Amino acid sequence: MSNIIPLRAPLSQPPTAPQYGALIGNFAQYRRQQDDVFWLKENAELLNILECTGAKLCGDQFEPLVSFYSNIENRICFFQQYYRFILSICLDLEDLGFGGDKGEEIAHWVARQGLAEAELSDLQRAEARRLLLRRGVAGVANSMALTDRLYRFINRPETFALPNKKAAYELTHIVFYLSEYGRRDPGLGKQALLSLEYAGLLAFLDQNSDLLAEVCISLLYAGKHPPAAWLDWLRWQTAGFVITSATPGAGQDAYHDYFVCNWAMATVKGVPFIPQMAPGPMQIRKSAARIGPLRQMSQMLFDLGRDRSPSWPVMRQYLEPRLSKESYEILRTAESSSIHFESFFASFARSSLVFS
Repeated sequence: MSNIIPLRAPLSQPPTAPQYGALIGNFAQYRRQQDDVFWLKENAELLNILECTGAKLCGDQFEPLVSFYSNIENRICFFQQYYRFILSICLDLEDLGFGGDKGEEIAHWVARQGLAEAELSDLQRAEARRLLLRRGVAGVANSMALTDRLYRFINRPETFALPNKKAAYELTHIVFYLSEYGRRDPGLGKQALLSLEYAGLLAFLDQNSDLLAEVCISLLYAGKHPPAAWLDWLRWQTAGFVITSATPGAGQDAYHDYFVCNWAMATVKGVPFIPQMAPGPMQIRKSAARIGPLRQMSQMLFDLGRDRSPSWPVMRQYLEPRLSKESYEILRTAESSSIHFESFFASFARSSLVFS
């Protein structure tokens, strides 16, 4: 990685983009009902990406969400358990140009109710803090202690050298919140940056473009350029999404992968969601998916038992003839993408850990 990308402000984009209206219409009207928590999650994610990449929307594009915003006070009172999704949608709508000023009043209401104090997770408290502070409201007690715990978590690279998607996604989201989605320096030291690099190596070895895109965004928000091989692969993945018409309420698809890959591409340089799309229900699928060598590598190392070594040069000789040509190419690309690959592998191999 090289420290050449400045802290990113929202990108300058065209006044409006037709695909934004099609996306908003699909996720607001055709996939789920508004009282479904997954409706809240999907729409909050889409609006958040549009807002933090500086998208410009016009009045007609907001139309599918007018009824939600009009009834947002009643909705958050009844569905308090989903207050972060509801508040996020409210703030992003207003900041995207919808109009209205309910966000500050709702943020104060959330703080008075102490909803952030009902969170068990530091990650959720950090998200709540970031949302409330968008309207100048301090609603999280012991904020400095919370920040210290977040840094303590992300400053342990060994955690992120092991396959643990939950921990890796928590890492990226902590960086999102600490950086205010690219608006400020998150203050990451060498250990936290190494944590991101380890998480990115695992994601690349797993060919998990969803997670790798989040890692790349986090690095960019920290002012670091992700490895070129990672970005090249994400460009290929992003170009491979296929959007087709679908019946309303169609099953699961690759929407989240599509969201974050486009977000990563926009954060590097450009406008997200470039392909034009027709209004109406749609389904998103991947056409460029590959299976990475991560699981096979893990099994092979486990089967070696005490014979496995923390030395990458030693274990490369063992792995190479046992992996398919495609899997080994992915592994070699991962190796060449990072100067820290050997230290990553030493932790990944877990050769020095003995149960006693």
